[in-house]
Amino acid sequence: MKFKSLALAATVLAALAAPVSAQIKEHVFKVGIGLSEDHPQALAVKHFAEKLAAKSGGKMNAKLFASGSLGNDVSMTSALRGGTLEMTVPDSSTLMSLIKPFGVLNLPLTFNNEQEADAVLDGPFGQKLLAKLPEKGLVGLGYWENGFRHVTNSRRPVNKADDLAGLKLRVIQSPLFLDTFNALGTNATPMPFTELYTAMEQAAVDGQENPPATILTSKFYEVQKHLVLSRHMYSAWVLLMSKKTWDGLSAQEQKIVQEAAREATLFERKSIRALSETALGDLKKVGMQITELPAAEQAKLRAKLQPVLAKYGREFGEETTNELMSELAKVRGTAATAAK
Repeated sequence: MKFKSLALAATVLAALAAPVSAQIKEHVFKVGIGLSEDHPQALAVKHFAEKLAAKSGGKMNAKLFASGSLGNDVSMTSALRGGTLEMTVPDSSTLMSLIKPFGVLNLPLTFNNEQEADAVLDGPFGQKLLAKLPEKGLVGLGYWENGFRHVTNSRRPVNKADDLAGLKLRVIQSPLFLDTFNALGTNATPMPFTELYTAMEQAAVDGQENPPATILTSKFYEVQKHLVLSRHMYSAWVLLMSKKTWDGLSAQEQKIVQEAAREATLFERKSIRALSETALGDLKKVGMQITELPAAEQAKLRAKLQPVLAKYGREFGEETTNELMSELAKVRGTAATAAK
């Protein structure tokens, strides 16, 4: 009798457990990125894949396709919307053509440091932007750090704001980036990242702008001599999944994806900040000449960019821009209080 009771209990427990395990099916998510396999972004995708497999008992997996092998940010984001690719990690600026308010994240000279960016992106403001993605066929799983962007070129050192004038610089394919660099006197040239190295090697452009980790891992030092720490813009990536893929997942699977994404986000930020700290030293070692703009020259950059800030503050929505500035003020107030 006791044996029958135990057998019955085991059957009941198995029946209760079955629906949960049945909710996790075999999945392989292709994740396309434009950067190289040794970049922190790629390492974070691999970390995401490890966490995904661990949390799903090996049933859910992610496979990295690096170095633009599946296309550039624009084409891969389009593939997600069409349901022909599962995941990608584009620069947030890629999304402004679909959802204008995303553009505020790239407004020049807005964030002062990485901690401000984390607080704003992980807080109500950043989450409100992610909530706009499903209507465009995308699901945002978190913000990853690209970092503060700096200018490199092959022609001359940049010691003051006016030294940028006349340089032909590749920029992200975005009106904001074009107007920003045209306002600084450069000949801004939009181009996919996947074409950039060759364009610099062949002197089709004089230079580009990106954070130190990208400059190092993409080996731009092989074709660029000068780097100025302009810190003209903070840049974030958005970890995206196709809504078609997301909608095909059970609630349990969605939860696993979200948990793995959060852990990968923390891993990515830590990794890229560690690399950014050493990247400048490494770039010096391989021969890059690094200059820093004095405070007075940084102020000149800001003055030159005021018309751009005003124009895009309106274009991205004054309400959204004001929300961002209000959130930043709160974050800075909290930080100031904590520092006392």
